Amino acid sequence: MRCYSGTADVLALAEILEKTINNAWCAVPLCWYNELDGRGTRRPEQSLRDAQALLRRCADKSIPAEVNEPHHWGLRDAHDTISVAMSYISAYNAKKCGIEDYISQYMFNIPAGLSFSMDLGKVLAQVELTESLAEDSFHTYREVRAGLPFLNADPDVARGQLAASTMLAMNVRPDIIHVVGYSEAERAATPEVVIESCRLVRGVIRSTLEGNADATFDPSVRARKNELLQEARYLLSFIEREYARVSADPLADPEVLTDCIRRGILDAPHILKTTEYCGTLETRMQDGKCLAYDRASSAFPNENDRLFALTAKAHAVGA
Repeated sequence: MRCYSGTADVLALAEILEKTINNAWCAVPLCWYNELDGRGTRRPEQSLRDAQALLRRCADKSIPAEVNEPHHWGLRDAHDTISVAMSYISAYNAKKCGIEDYISQYMFNIPAGLSFSMDLGKVLAQVELTESLAEDSFHTYREVRAGLPFLNADPDVARGQLAASTMLAMNVRPDIIHVVGYSEAERAATPEVVIESCRLVRGVIRSTLEGNADATFDPSVRARKNELLQEARYLLSFIEREYARVSADPLADPEVLTDCIRRGILDAPHILKTTEYCGTLETRMQDGKCLAYDRASSAFPNENDRLFALTAKAHAVGA
């Protein structure tokens, strides 16, 4: 069994989970369960510090860890590039905190409007960036799951969607499958729904494990993967350059990552709006992708253009 880290007192809860259910691995976000999503009262920088402390505790006890961060951005309709970049930042922070066995969760179908081919391209980009950090002292494992917003309130449709999402996810050859109850768009999963969902997913696994058409070779999937790798790497390098003078390690610095959210470098339309965190990023679905959108020009800027405009606007305000 494994349980999420909670929204406060995460170190105390980790001890309880270890003693009561022998928590199989820690599952903790970096930037959430706080003021940004209203699921807690902590400041984002405190959430980051708490997450890092929890990861160090896990490392000291040789407990595996999952930083379930990237899909939080996708669930709030951030464009695909941010979700991909956050996959790297998540794994990077786990590695810096001493984690040796890292479970990387890939939630498909978020946002729900992604086409299957563009979704697979996104996840393949996440896998490549995450596993670029692997070495003898840092092992990565792939965990996949269907996205809750994807599931229909009609239970028969939802069963089909769960099966289809699982078949898509099998293309990345997962080590772990997180089974989502098909009913969760309409009601919480009962024990009966959980058992049925697991049996449904098991049937898909049996049908694909011994050989299946490999969608990762599809030219459109590969093109999207490569596009997102380029865009995410630009975003990551921008953060490192922008904060090089104030931090020795910007991608693992709670103050830097929080400032990136304040400034909109890391942003999502459904961040809980406050005077500090505006959530001004606009995104739209286009050709099965979730892209940043500029209303003034009716265009979809790449990261270079988006970050240049963001920086130029900040300088103009400061002037």
